Amino acid sequence: MHAPVDRGHGLFEHESDRILEVNLSGEVWTKVGSMVAHTGQIKFRREGAFEHGVVKCFKRLFTGEGTRLTKAQGKGKLYLADDSKKIVILRLHNEAMFVNGNDVLAFEPSLKWDITMVRSLASVAAGGLFNVRFEGPGMVAITTHYDPLALEVKPGQSVFTDPNATVAWSGTLQPTIHTDISARTFFGRGSGESVQWRFDGAGFVLIQPTEESRATARPSAR
Repeated sequence: MHAPVDRGHGLFEHESDRILEVNLSGEVWTKVGSMVAHTGQIKFRREGAFEHGVVKCFKRLFTGEGTRLTKAQGKGKLYLADDSKKIVILRLHNEAMFVNGNDVLAFEPSLKWDITMVRSLASVAAGGLFNVRFEGPGMVAITTHYDPLALEVKPGQSVFTDPNATVAWSGTLQPTIHTDISARTFFGRGSGESVQWRFDGAGFVLIQPTEESRATARPSAR
C-alpha cells in the first residue's frame, strides 16, 4: 500500500503498473467503466452514438470493434484500471499506431483514430480482423495481460506473431497473414500455430505472453 505519488511526467503517469494516473486539466477519452477513483472537479459524459461521425458509428455496428468511450472533463486527478491488466503508456509524435480495440484504456483528444481492417480473409480465422488506428501527436494508454514484450522489426528481418497475442504495432508496419496449413492441420494434429501475422518494415510489435481468449477465460494473478 502506498499514497499517490506525482512524478511530474505529464498527462499520463503510472501510479502503479496496473493503475493509470491522469493529471487532468481539460478532457480525455477513457474506456467505459475504467474509472476507479478521482479527485477535483471532473465530470463524465458517455460517448454519443454519432459523436465521432456516422462512418465510425456504422463501422462499430458492423465490426463490434473498438471499446465504448467516456469523456472525462475538468481538473483533477483521475485513476483508471482495467481488470488488473498491466498498463503501457505510449507517446506519439506525428506518427501512427495500431492497437487492439479492447486494449485501449485512454487517449488524448488530439489523436485521430479510426477502425481499420487487416485485408486478408485468413485473419478472420485468427480472430484479428479489426483494430484501431491512432495518429498524430498525443498520448495513448493501452493494457496487456502480464508483462508485454516489444519486438523490433527491421528491414529484411520479419517478425511473426500469434494474432491473439498481438496488442499493438507501429503504423509503419503492415501485417500480412502467414499460413502453414497441411493435411495434419485438418486432422487436428498440426502445431496449433497454422495462422500467424507477419510484420515487415521498420518499427516494433507489442505482444503479451498469452492469447486474449485464454486470458479472459481463466482469471489468475497477473
